[in-house]
Amino acid sequence: MSLRPLTDAWRSATSRLIIIYGALFAIWCVVLLGVVQWESSRYLTNVVDGMLAARLHYLERTDPRRLPDTVDAAGAIDATGFMAAGLFDAKGHRIAGNIEKIPVNLNEDGVARAVKARVEDHPAGDGRRTRALASTLPNGQRLVVVKESAVIDGLGAIIRRGALWGLSLTLIPGVLGGILIARRPARRVREIQRAMEPIREGDLSVRLPVSRAGDEVDLLAGTVNTTLGEIERLLGEVKGVTDNIAHDLRTPLTRMRTRLYRVQQQFEGTPAAEQLEAAVEEIDTVLARFRALLRVSELEDRQRSACFENMDLGAVLRNVHEFYAPLAEDRQQHFELTVGGLPPLRGDPQLMFEAFANLVGNAIKFTPNGGAIRLVALTDPTGDARVEIADTGPGIPVGEREAVFRRFYRGDETRTKPGCGLGLAIVSAIVRLHGYSLAVGGNDEGAVFSVTCPAA
Repeated sequence: MSLRPLTDAWRSATSRLIIIYGALFAIWCVVLLGVVQWESSRYLTNVVDGMLAARLHYLERTDPRRLPDTVDAAGAIDATGFMAAGLFDAKGHRIAGNIEKIPVNLNEDGVARAVKARVEDHPAGDGRRTRALASTLPNGQRLVVVKESAVIDGLGAIIRRGALWGLSLTLIPGVLGGILIARRPARRVREIQRAMEPIREGDLSVRLPVSRAGDEVDLLAGTVNTTLGEIERLLGEVKGVTDNIAHDLRTPLTRMRTRLYRVQQQFEGTPAAEQLEAAVEEIDTVLARFRALLRVSELEDRQRSACFENMDLGAVLRNVHEFYAPLAEDRQQHFELTVGGLPPLRGDPQLMFEAFANLVGNAIKFTPNGGAIRLVALTDPTGDARVEIADTGPGIPVGEREAVFRRFYRGDETRTKPGCGLGLAIVSAIVRLHGYSLAVGGNDEGAVFSVTCPAA
């Protein structure tokens, strides 16, 4: 078992519930065994005290002339000192019995107490824990009987050992069982996380895995799958309406442009011709936007990735540099290309050419005459290819860096420039289709677009 799955398992809600249940169970076991030990000790203590009271009562009723011999006989009956007796004079000197001296703090009030008694010839010596009972006879002599509490202490030790064994035999299998129980939900959560990656990238055709267990995780996954299906259907309808509008209006607009162009030719050289020419240009702009919308819709179809091939990204970038170098030269711009060692990639070279051409074209368009554009491609420390397009234009404000990839979005700096606001949307669609990532940075002295391409 690897460390990471174990760590993930113990972070799950199931593991936390197992830990809470185990802690409550352990506390309850300790309380229960404590009560059992207390009740058992109390019962045995009462039994011992009753035996002491019976022995003391017997000795008290014995003839004082035979009492020393009876006390000696009582001590001789139990050679191990399990129960002992002693007869002392008023000053505490021993007269008979096998108790060497009166235990300390033993009151003669008829109540048995736990004391330490020295029993003659006993291997335990001074450390003997006993229960003792004492009384004063009418002639002033003092009678003491003791009984060791080994049975009570032994019972407590047995209960404590049983508690330790019970807790260990419960908690250890519980911990192992918790690990095994928590591994499956953790594994399923990781499967759902992996399934969510393409969904996060925009592929709504993917569904979350559902097992045969039919538990709450499957219920949640089924609900998410139903929601994804409905979202995919609604987005498909919206996309279909947009595509149909763009496709259906393109034909009548093309016809209108042709007719206006013919009328313009008839009014060549008159003021009306200029108005007609402006109308033709507006129609050309609308047609360009429709073509761009259909292009974005085409790129968002992920089935295009089925035709990907091994791609030489360096060759693609050199073609982009060769294509735009004359335009940059006309604007007295310094257009620099740096291509280092790149890892092997899979993709569509023509689409990647279109994406980088859009980025480089924007850089040239928004960089003033005499500025500089850098196109750099290197392998980053993670082994992936990284392409950066940097310019010395006005840059993109931080608040607009996410919005620039939306369709038809045009910032304050771009409204005066020609275009329809769909170029970066096309770039974003191409990058997502390849599974790459696109980011924009820079400052007031220029924008920096970076494309990270994971190695194949």
